[in-house]
Amino acid sequence: MTDPISSSGDDRILDGITVVDLTTFVTGGFASLMLANQGAEVIKVERPNVGDDNRHSGPPFVDAEGYDGPGTVAAEGGESPYFWTINYDKRSVELNLKNDDAREALYDLAAEADVFLENFRPGTAERLGVHYDEIREHNPDIVYCSISAFGESGPWSDRPGYDLLVQGTSGIMDVTGPEDGDPVKVGVPQTDLVTAMWAAYGVVGALFRRERTGSGDRIELGMHDAVLPWLSKQAGKVFAGGEPTRMGTKDPVLAPYQTYRTSDGYLNVGCANQKLWGELCDAIGRPELADDPRFETNADRVEHMDELEAELEETFRERTTEEWVGYLADEKGLPVAPVFDVERALHNEQTEARDVVTSVSHPAVGEIPVVEHPLNFDRADTGFDEAPPLLGEDTRDVLTELGYSEEEIESLRESGAIPER
Repeated sequence: MTDPISSSGDDRILDGITVVDLTTFVTGGFASLMLANQGAEVIKVERPNVGDDNRHSGPPFVDAEGYDGPGTVAAEGGESPYFWTINYDKRSVELNLKNDDAREALYDLAAEADVFLENFRPGTAERLGVHYDEIREHNPDIVYCSISAFGESGPWSDRPGYDLLVQGTSGIMDVTGPEDGDPVKVGVPQTDLVTAMWAAYGVVGALFRRERTGSGDRIELGMHDAVLPWLSKQAGKVFAGGEPTRMGTKDPVLAPYQTYRTSDGYLNVGCANQKLWGELCDAIGRPELADDPRFETNADRVEHMDELEAELEETFRERTTEEWVGYLADEKGLPVAPVFDVERALHNEQTEARDVVTSVSHPAVGEIPVVEHPLNFDRADTGFDEAPPLLGEDTRDVLTELGYSEEEIESLRESGAIPER
């Protein structure tokens, strides 16, 4: 284990950790991506000739016509950029887990690993012979993480689930959208990503505990459970006997804390304490608003939120978003910001200055963009170095590293444990 005090900064926190990842789509994939970003070697075990379902998520796809190197392009239209964003810095191994020889190869892989991830529906890992007790027989110190939609207990445990369904059951959709409109799904796969972050957090915690005790562990979590702690202020309102409602961009306990129209777009304003409120009123030339009894305190402003919106939006419509941001944020130091589209969010002076979007070389399509993760350590390195793998790109290499001979690898092909190619 690296001494954190003497580290030169060239080491990554999870250097030397090997993760066997049987997950598909986002929940497990983003969890292992977070571990890869911190130096873990992630070996992605995929279905032969099909791979992770996320390889087929699209369009759009990026054409990979003419590629004839190791591995294969799984999607008919080419490579999926969505798949890329979940799978940088991983290795891909194809194993048919319904095949006895393939399972034995997986057990050999797990025996050398530190972490084992799966996001099957409850009961599937047992049917495939890759459940915790089986893997633990081959590696007693393994940190094993199981992710499912609703967990392994309770009346919903057998239900299938995706991000959309859990956004509904967790209450997120009920408080998202216009106040007089229908429930709205958050525009990113939020419950997948929330669950993934809990999973990565749990894995790192279990690895830390293993360093102290020498014992591995099993982590079990459901997406529905993972999202409920994020309700925070909405849960607090329920606990106080209230009923959270959809409010558009408004906030249930703060004002002004929402989006306003400008002459050419939108402006987010978060002047959420008394000092900032007074400074905002002065800066926009509306000092009378600070003395208005309807808006005197934050509680008053929350109670009269619609009237406050009308007053402020009348003023904000007088200038462009860029003018307001330059004046209020840059000159006056007030918490306001523009509402960007996704392309502008990825490509602007702040993102570029922080090197958040970089690139790596992809074997089939050339240079591809990489969205880096935000952790920056003084004494450890982070970041992605390699492109996401082509399907099965590393099957031969990983088996060879486990000690398999050419004859044994050929035998796996003949038995259908791995693809013919």
